[in-house]
Amino acid sequence: MSQALFPDERGADIERGMREFSARPDTAVFIAERPNGTSCGFVEVGTRSYADGCETSPVAYIEAWYVDQDVRKMGYGRALLAAAEAWARRAGYREIASDALLDNSVSHQAHLRSGYQEVDRVVQYRKTL
Repeated sequence: MSQALFPDERGADIERGMREFSARPDTAVFIAERPNGTSCGFVEVGTRSYADGCETSPVAYIEAWYVDQDVRKMGYGRALLAAAEAWARRAGYREIASDALLDNSVSHQAHLRSGYQEVDRVVQYRKTL
């Protein structure tokens, strides 16, 4: 599922990132399962010192959120976010933030339907020196 979410990333890099993320004490990963027990989605939630549009610091942050295409709009994504939000509340956070690529309109709509507010849009640049 991570490869589907990050298709431009190498599998080894994704795996390394997942291991590093899971080793942190301020993170959680939740998995959604179909009725037959197969995995169909996940959410990774952690902590960031800052998130655009937030008034508190640190803030809970949705680092990755994915639901298989065949079960989208069936409540799995919202349930995953609810689990991440409950984790954040238990950890004492007052806000949770997330992001999506500019062209990912499916994610934009899913965030909005789940009660998130858009706070900013940005195009990032880089230059090799």
